[in-house]
Amino acid sequence: MTSASSSRVVESLAAEIGQSVYIDVAKWHLYLSDAHLHTVLAEQLYPLLANDELSEAKVQQILQSIAVKLGGGKRELPLSDLIPMQCQVNLLDLLEEFQRNL
Repeated sequence: MTSASSSRVVESLAAEIGQSVYIDVAKWHLYLSDAHLHTVLAEQLYPLLANDELSEAKVQQILQSIAVKLGGGKRELPLSDLIPMQCQVNLLDLLEEFQRNL
């Protein structure tokens, strides 16, 4: 796959993630596209899809590795701590579907 076509695939994946996955803060849903985290996440998840290495453990590891700054940078939490469990399950379903369509 060429770099341009893989870039388009990552952009497409980012768009789907951005519209479907959210951070829950005090029962407010902040979608990852609004938080500007969808592209970062898609760029890290895409290699799992492209190399047929998708697993719940690897997705969880990536979510743990992305630090989200809160309070103007006073605190950082892993993205996995901010995404509700059901939303993480939905993310895995989304990734499996996306991989089938590659």
